[in-house]
Amino acid sequence: MNIALLNVKITIQENEVVVDKIGNHKSVWKDFYQCYATVSGDGGSEKAVAGLIVDDSDISFTVRWCRKLADLDVTKHRIIFEGITYNLVSIDHMNFKKKCLKLKCEKERKK
Repeated sequence: MNIALLNVKITIQENEVVVDKIGNHKSVWKDFYQCYATVSGDGGSEKAVAGLIVDDSDISFTVRWCRKLADLDVTKHRIIFEGITYNLVSIDHMNFKKKCLKLKCEKERKK
């Protein structure tokens, strides 16, 4: 892995359930890990769905492997890159050599 290619900073967030002072449970995103990554993938595409224009941008981030990232889960983690939120679609452990992880993501749709 060429370290010089890790040229963009990403933030990985984790979904947590917190309880407020009156006992309500809320799901919140908290920063879990920040690291440098290599970006690859489609620049973006749009398609029409049910009369709406939907942005289907997919992107992949390659990061160095570390123990903290070994337990990433697509249902509990997401990535923030340049202020845009990306949901994890899949995590490739690159033959389990413990050198790098490839995180395939898609742009989060705003409601």
